[in-house]
Amino acid sequence: MKNNTVLVTGAGNGIGAAIANAMAEAGADVIAADIDETSAKASAEAAATHGGRTLALQADCGDVASIDAMVDSAVATFGKLDVIVNNAGVTRAAYIMDLTEEDWDRMHRVNAKGVFFCLQRAARQMIDQGGGRIVNIASIAGRGFKGTSNAAYAASKGAVIALTKTAAQQLGPHNINVNAVCPGVTLTPLVDKMLIDRAEQENTTVEDVLADLSRPIPIGRPNTPEDIAALAVFLAGPGARNITGQAYNVDGGLITS
Repeated sequence: MKNNTVLVTGAGNGIGAAIANAMAEAGADVIAADIDETSAKASAEAAATHGGRTLALQADCGDVASIDAMVDSAVATFGKLDVIVNNAGVTRAAYIMDLTEEDWDRMHRVNAKGVFFCLQRAARQMIDQGGGRIVNIASIAGRGFKGTSNAAYAASKGAVIALTKTAAQQLGPHNINVNAVCPGVTLTPLVDKMLIDRAEQENTTVEDVLADLSRPIPIGRPNTPEDIAALAVFLAGPGARNITGQAYNVDGGLITS
């Protein structure tokens, strides 16, 4: 990834922080963007320990003006944008009959609308440069995983998978590769909160909820954020130059489609 400039959204913690760190370790210059500026700075500082240049940006990936400003700042600082990893996302544990219009709008604002406009804005820059890589973080929830946090979240991640395939077809002639990573159960702060919520709803313990989610995994363990980061780095790198329009599960074999 040397000589590549990589923008990671939702980089403040969990999967995003792991991706920012892994990209930096692979030699990239990294922009860590997050709605929480303090977290973005912490991730950028951690990435900087690998010796490359970094930048922390506060950005709301559900707001198009904020997305434009984020990409403009990245390009103004580094002169180009080679890779964007669209990782920012939100969810909560909820039964389908308990979801509200506010829940739907909140999740789709970031998880679907936000990914689309981050992709579109980055692609404009990449077309001008002659190419680039786009990696969207989706979820096996978008493929019907029954253990999803909620139906609205699953729908938003299904949208990301569909967007990835269509964008790959339309952006391929511009030398832009578009792929998705679909994590399974992954131990992040977002999932920790979901586990707590579900434990309260089911009157059980967090450990029991995690055990229930982990038991069906053939390989026997949930993901760490670094498991997702490893695939994101590959898809952004030279080994994936002829891979586009794909959505890869990282889930220990939990689902096979």
